[in-house]
Amino acid sequence: MARNGQQPIEELSVQELEHLLYRKKRTERRLRLRRLHEMGRVVEVAHLPAPDHQGMVASPALQAGFPHTTPPPPGLGRRLANKLLLLVEVTAVIGLLYVLFNLWTTQRELNQELAVAQQAEAIGLALPTAAPTPVIDLVVLPTGHRYIEGRSPEPIESGDIPAHLLPVLQAYRPPPIPTPGPEQARVIQIPAIGVNHPVVLGAYDWEQLKRGVAHHIGSAQPGQVGNMVLAAHNDIYGAIFQHLDQLSPGDEFVVQTNQRAYTYVVTKIEIVEPTDVQVLAPTNHASATLISCYPYRINTHRIVVFADLVTDTNGS
Repeated sequence: MARNGQQPIEELSVQELEHLLYRKKRTERRLRLRRLHEMGRVVEVAHLPAPDHQGMVASPALQAGFPHTTPPPPGLGRRLANKLLLLVEVTAVIGLLYVLFNLWTTQRELNQELAVAQQAEAIGLALPTAAPTPVIDLVVLPTGHRYIEGRSPEPIESGDIPAHLLPVLQAYRPPPIPTPGPEQARVIQIPAIGVNHPVVLGAYDWEQLKRGVAHHIGSAQPGQVGNMVLAAHNDIYGAIFQHLDQLSPGDEFVVQTNQRAYTYVVTKIEIVEPTDVQVLAPTNHASATLISCYPYRINTHRIVVFADLVTDTNGS
């Protein structure tokens, strides 16, 4: 029930009820003391303040009838703690925003890369691939030898080779010959100069060059991206590449494997120094390089025939 327009008792909290009861008892006590004082039975010796009930908060209706005491401000330690907590909260929010921004940036970059990959695949472009392993592990080009009338040929280790390269050349040991695979070159045919000979692995191995055209270990396989290096002698062991200088740009030759036949077309021919090993460098397309000594029986230089893959057909 509401009293004098104030808040109904049923709606008051326990704290407000306690405060109201305290005020009522205090008023009754003061009235009782006043009557006793008027009767001369009580002498007031000192003014004692009423007890301070901290933590009792009255409703607006009670505050209108009773004096309100403002709680004391928090201490310095409490204020510092509040500021520190606020700083931690602000830092956490900034860190969260930074993480979200990084996630958004990373997702955008991944989406862009995926879009590029999908576009490249759609238009048939090949994505960048790792560069082939360089085959320039020599200081001079293969097939070099000294030709002396009436004597067995022998590899060149002096004369036309610069003195500072001789120790490296003499210390060179051909890499081990791997087991030939089904895509290994088996036969080379050059119709323009009548070449139809077997191909073996080991372009700088003296014994392998006795057996035919040597495929430099580490260079590209037939029909594959890269530079396929083939070498043979010009005046000994069949003189297979004696007439390379008779080829012209546009001439074709075929390299056969156990499975396919690959056709290459000559693009240019150069006469280079034995130390011009850059002709062995890998390429970013399917190509071939034919190498032999030059001139015939003098062998102070190398003749190099460059060619590119034209097509391939199924071999029998």
